[in-house]
Amino acid sequence: MNEITIGIASEKAVSKRFLAACKTEQHQGTFIGFETVEQLWKTMTLKRWQVLKVMTGAGELTIREVARRAERDVKAVHGDVTALLLCGLVEKTDSGKVLFPYDVVHVDFMLKAA
Repeated sequence: MNEITIGIASEKAVSKRFLAACKTEQHQGTFIGFETVEQLWKTMTLKRWQVLKVMTGAGELTIREVARRAERDVKAVHGDVTALLLCGLVEKTDSGKVLFPYDVVHVDFMLKAA
């Protein structure tokens, strides 16, 4: 199974993962990190989660097909896919389609008392 973890990661945490990978020469898992919870929620809106949901495990899709599966307007989905491309969650293929190459999405963050 191809899994990605989306979470909150400080610069220190990212460096720690990188150093662990270099030291052990082992894959540390695919991780997309946002600096703050606010940045995560600003980027990962409800509509964008919906886009990821229909793309998970689906292979290469046209934006029109993503919109059809999500039952949304193509132009609006195009904007959401563009945002997901910019943060590295979605890839554009050589054929011009979009791909979310994961079968499983894990979201990881903690809320602590101030």
